[in-house]
This record gives sequence, C-alpha cells and structure tokens, in this order.
Amino acid sequence: MTSRFDSIPAPDSQTDAAFMAAAVAMALRGLGVTAPNPSVGCVIVKDGVIVGRGHTQPGGRPHAETEALRDAGELARGATLYVSLEPCSHYGVTSPCADAIVNAGLARVVSALEDPDKRVAGRGHAKIVEAGIALRTGIGARAARRATLGHILRVTEGRPMVTLKLAETADGYAAGDEHDQRLAITGLAANGRVQILRAMHDAIMVGIGTAIADDPLLTVRLPGLENRRPLRVVLDARLQLPLRSRLVSTATDWKTLVIAGEGASQEAEQKLIAHGVQVARVATDERGQVDLLEALKVLGSRGVTRVFSEGGPRIAASLIGRNLADEVVIFTSPKPFGRSGVEALDAASRAKLIQPDHFRVLSEGHAGVDRYRHFERVR
Repeated sequence: MTSRFDSIPAPDSQTDAAFMAAAVAMALRGLGVTAPNPSVGCVIVKDGVIVGRGHTQPGGRPHAETEALRDAGELARGATLYVSLEPCSHYGVTSPCADAIVNAGLARVVSALEDPDKRVAGRGHAKIVEAGIALRTGIGARAARRATLGHILRVTEGRPMVTLKLAETADGYAAGDEHDQRLAITGLAANGRVQILRAMHDAIMVGIGTAIADDPLLTVRLPGLENRRPLRVVLDARLQLPLRSRLVSTATDWKTLVIAGEGASQEAEQKLIAHGVQVARVATDERGQVDLLEALKVLGSRGVTRVFSEGGPRIAASLIGRNLADEVVIFTSPKPFGRSGVEALDAASRAKLIQPDHFRVLSEGHAGVDRYRHFERVR
C-alpha cells in the first residue's frame, strides 16, 4: 500500500514488516489502560538494531513516539522510526509527536495507519514529509488496525469496539434450565485467558440476566495486573440490579455503570446512585431491552474504546445480528451438558460466524482441556 505522502520506496519490505510487527506488539501492551487515547506502539531502528521502544502510557500519555525517542536518545538521529498509528500533529496536553520526530533528526518513518481523528487525518504524515524525512505508510496495516480498532470506531462511528466472549459445553449450551445450578463450563487455563482478555479492555459488559443469575464481580484477578480496573457495565432496562449484589456493594471501589431504559424507575436510580453506581439512560428496542448501539455510544462518549461483553446468549445474538461484535471468542468444554438447557448461540448467529463474508478465524487452539476459537468480523 502506498500513499500520497510516500517519498521513496522502502529498501527492504520484509525488514519493514518485521520491525512494524514489533511496534504493533508494543501497542498491545497498553490495551485497556490508555483510553480515551489509542494504544500505539513504536520502535526506533538504527543499523538493523532496535535502539528505542515505546508504547502509550496509562491514561493516554506520554505517547509511544516520545517514549521511544526518550529511550533512543541521540541514537535516534539518522534512524528509522516504526509506529503503529500516524503521529499526532495537534497541540493537546503535550506538543505534537510529529514535531518531536522532526526535531530528533530521524532519517525515515514507517507508519502503519493514517489516524481518522479529524485533528490528525494525514497532517502528521504531511509534517514529516515537509521536513524532508522519508515516509512509508501501510506496512502492517491489518494488525495495526486490529490493535487500534476501538479508537477508529470511536472517532468514526461514536462507539467502542466489542469483543464478545462465550463459554459453551460440547453440545452447545451456556447454562442449564431455569432451576439448574450455574454451570462451571471451562477450566483454569481458559478462565485465566479470560482474565487476560478482560485486562485488555476498558469495560466489561453484561446484561441484567447474567448480573442476577451469576452475581459476578467483573474484575481482573491476576497477579501483576492490579492496575487493570475496567469499567463494569450492566445493561438493565428496568433497573432491576439488586442493591445486595456484589456489583453494587463494591461500586465505591470499582467504577460501575448501569445503562437503563428511559422509563426506568427514578427511585431505583437514586438508590443505586446512593451506593456509588453511575446510571445512564438510553432508548429501548421493540422488546423493551436496552438498545445496544445506543448503549455503546454512551460508552464511546465516556471515552471507552474497547468493551468485553460477557452478557450471555441474548446479548450475544443481538451483537452478532446487528454487526456490533467486532471479535468473538468462544471457549468450548470437552464435556457435554447432556440434557436440555440454554443454547450459547442461536442457529442464525452460528451460521453467520462461519460465513466468510461476515467473519474470519483469527486463531484457534486449546486452553488446557478447553478449545477456543477467536473470530474477527470482516469489514
């Protein structure tokens, strides 16, 4: 891929691709802690050796480029900088990264993506070219776009990206019948993987059915990830979340947002607020449920870029059906349930997942004894 800003062809596309992969890997380190800013990765290379590394820091600043330039020091002069998203060109809390790149005396910049943010949108690349620095764009764009998708969707569609997670038995059930005990479907390895996925998102979202049936905490519980504290979100059209639930009782320590319907009880809202829960209201759909797109736009307006949905079969079907599930992760136990229960996905949703014009498989394998499949929506 080329752009109107390309000054010279890359001397070695394979080398550029390898170093851009390293920059994207750096970007992944910040997922879940940089919102509302995107998590960007950057490496600086001189004579074939990485001399500087950086990624967007918690809270969104400092940016990846300034971190990498600080790491490289004087070795940045005459080097090549690889970055997963176009360097910013506007003044905000800090000065533009494009200016820092120009002032560092770099010889070349390789940038994976143009930033769709109207404050940037090609201006960062233009500054670099105007300064006489060789620029190449588009290398590693697919991987960089996936790492930056939450930011891209937030500035172009007003909503965060959504990763839908489901756990199912070998025969396709997510839960037993109404009076059955809660199913423990997956093992320790899969559960640990879920914790890592939670940590890579800004918010964890469930529906009121899951909140009542499972009474979850929706926190990241892995040693070393204590700083990962995603916003906890409950879709609760009629404000039925019990005040004695673990979500409400811990709301003063863990940010918790309930998204309700416009007609929900004002009294119930005030009781939740008194316990530290935030409440937002949106329109409801024809079934009286919270409108998913409107709920996601509320989260986008609050700076959320990445949502991890653990909301169960109904929300899963709605997300897939409305093209709001950007990634889908399904964990499947080797053990069948063996009797009637609640299906993890309806037939239409399963059919859509295997249609190549709707989804592609990113990865699949095993987490302990459980199988996982990770899908990406085709755009």
